[in-house]
Amino acid sequence: MVTKRKDKRYSNTTSSSNALRPLRPPANHTGWEASNSTTGCCAIKKPIIVKEMPFYCFEVLLNHIYRLEPPRVPCFTNDPYPLFVTWKIGKDKKLRGCIGTFSALNLHQGLREYSISSAFKDSRFNSVSAEEIPKLHCSVSILTDFEEARHCLDWEIGVNGIRIEFYNDKGHRKTATYLPEVAKEQGWTKVETIDSLLRKGGFKGHISNEVRHRIKLTRYRSEKMTVSYDEFMRTRNRCQTPGCHNTVT
Repeated sequence: MVTKRKDKRYSNTTSSSNALRPLRPPANHTGWEASNSTTGCCAIKKPIIVKEMPFYCFEVLLNHIYRLEPPRVPCFTNDPYPLFVTWKIGKDKKLRGCIGTFSALNLHQGLREYSISSAFKDSRFNSVSAEEIPKLHCSVSILTDFEEARHCLDWEIGVNGIRIEFYNDKGHRKTATYLPEVAKEQGWTKVETIDSLLRKGGFKGHISNEVRHRIKLTRYRSEKMTVSYDEFMRTRNRCQTPGCHNTVT
């Protein structure tokens, strides 16, 4: 647990006892547009994520560290979605902080909040310092397409994020999540991913097939965008309106 607010917050390896409720798309967002192709009536999913989102996170971080005025209202959608903000550092992009929420938040508020939380409140790391900022990379992940899986291996590496619910050794219900890229980046199998997630969620006992198949697993997808500090600054210097990088397509 990262905060004490009603909606539960997670790092991508943090556990919580909060149950995941089914998520519905925003009422004002269809998510799908009909194709104009004359060969059929295929649907094309409209992307949610844009580069302005991680750019905005950098603006929020800089303004927080240097105690400047908050950035102006950004240009991208303010529809509500679950989200994660991830900071990595250096050429090898080591994890520096990652926190998010499975509750749908309006994106302007959510990105402001989690830009700061992931940089300063991830309990696995010290707070990000001003000296580290030029080495940072920021990723924003917008979570979509939540589905209850049939069993603990009913998901695809590199495609689905997973969130598990289980009971620990003391009979307490716990949850933990990995974003879609984690298993692929680590080179894990599905079983290794599940076992790692159980440990991250606080399970201390022997992990057997019986334990694995008692897990309740929810799979989801994410739209992810990553930018470096250098890219952010190049774009920022071309744009006259901080926080609204409308020169980027």
